[in-house]
Amino acid sequence: MQIDYMDIAKINTLGKLKKSGYTHKTVKEEIRRNLIKKLQHKEPTFPGIIGYEDTVIPETERALLSRHNILFLGLRGQAKTRMARQMTDLLDEYIPVVEGSSINDDPLRPISRYALELIAEKGDDTPITWLHRSERYGEKLATPDVTVADLIGDIDPIKAANLRLNLDDERVLHYGIIPHSNRGIFVINELPDLQARIQVSLFNILQEGDIQIRGFKLRMPLDIVFVFTANPEDYTNRGSIVTPLKDRIESQILTHYPKTVESSMLITAQESDIHPDQAGRIEVSDLVKRLIEQVSFEARTNEYVDKKSGVSARLTIAAFENAVSSAERRAIVNNEKNTFVWIGDLAGIIPSITGKIELVYEGEQEGPYQVAYNLLEKAIRTLFTTYFPNPEQSKKKKETGDNPFRPIITWFDRGNQLNLFADMKDDARIQQLYKVDGLHALVKKHFKQASEKDAALLMEFVLHGLSAYSLISKKVIDGKIEFKDLMGSMLNFNSKAGFEEDAEANEEDF
Repeated sequence: MQIDYMDIAKINTLGKLKKSGYTHKTVKEEIRRNLIKKLQHKEPTFPGIIGYEDTVIPETERALLSRHNILFLGLRGQAKTRMARQMTDLLDEYIPVVEGSSINDDPLRPISRYALELIAEKGDDTPITWLHRSERYGEKLATPDVTVADLIGDIDPIKAANLRLNLDDERVLHYGIIPHSNRGIFVINELPDLQARIQVSLFNILQEGDIQIRGFKLRMPLDIVFVFTANPEDYTNRGSIVTPLKDRIESQILTHYPKTVESSMLITAQESDIHPDQAGRIEVSDLVKRLIEQVSFEARTNEYVDKKSGVSARLTIAAFENAVSSAERRAIVNNEKNTFVWIGDLAGIIPSITGKIELVYEGEQEGPYQVAYNLLEKAIRTLFTTYFPNPEQSKKKKETGDNPFRPIITWFDRGNQLNLFADMKDDARIQQLYKVDGLHALVKKHFKQASEKDAALLMEFVLHGLSAYSLISKKVIDGKIEFKDLMGSMLNFNSKAGFEEDAEANEEDF
């Protein structure tokens, strides 16, 4: 029977609780019942979790309906812990507990010595309190130094001395975080990092539902939903989940990264922390948002990035925030009230990439900055063909009028170059872009309805795209992006290299 939570303050004794019609339910039954209600009313069971609608969420719902303990298995940044934390929304808003109980004893089914003795003494006058569902969640990050005492409990000699009790008395026990999470949800993150002997201590809790502390003849059937998280590569890299423990976890659910750029964009928009001043001052185009998301997709398949470590969704969230801040800084320096994120501003997301990827040996040799820069270039190259014709096909038509990029390439081939500075004002940048023959015409041909601002951004995108396809040269030097013809840049590089070799030879002769 459901309790009217407007009246819970009046139900403050065991006798009043019995008269209210309240009945005992296990946590798993409680979650199952509330989940069924949400499904029947078409309510979202895990709001804000994007990209799992047809995979992880249905599997989790099935596990909860089966009253299972759950293991979320997946790489970092795949919302494993967030899924677990949201399960508290499936609990009843309030539950009654014996007042003063450290393990949230149910007044109708007490299990601790404290609650049993109190009820035996006071009967229906036993005081009760009400516990909110937000207080029924426990979480522990598994580390090699975690002990059985931390999780389950141990003898407390100080308590024994203060109470003048014998060490054989059950009242000298100090319970760990798991008993304190009784009648709630308990999460262990990165389970393989627990030492094997500590994992063994969880066997009896999962199988029999009770705890064992040292030599005490203690059987305390805890009422807990266990959720574990783990990285699949941890099985071989740092530790492993011992087989008997894994066998006792009824449902193992594989998580994954967003499968589409659109899902990834929704996650970034939801999770990024943009200051209100930035939101009112800085505009971010759909193109720039897609470029940022594409960086993470490129990283997850890049040969220099360790795929076993994964590339967290936090990369694109931090990169998006840095891109907005890059544009904001430029606007502040130039005293501009409003601006938008240019492609050139994406140089500011490099620090967000280098700190979020683990490199293999070859990547370490290449250097984290260069790998991050190459990922950005590959993202530009990948997205370019969704906006403009494929330059690879245009290379074959280089000398014919069928090449849409020919006027632009020719302008650079004549010895012209374009310099775009990091702190350049928007108007000055647009004026520079219009100097390139055929650039505006190309954009207008494919995007007839584009505003002047959008057209300018696309014009800059074309230059970066042609560079990514090696049709023109691009150099990033001390806050400046320099676009030139490809052949001239190569000849200039070769001539400099030859000059340096001659200089070294002259030094040796000298």
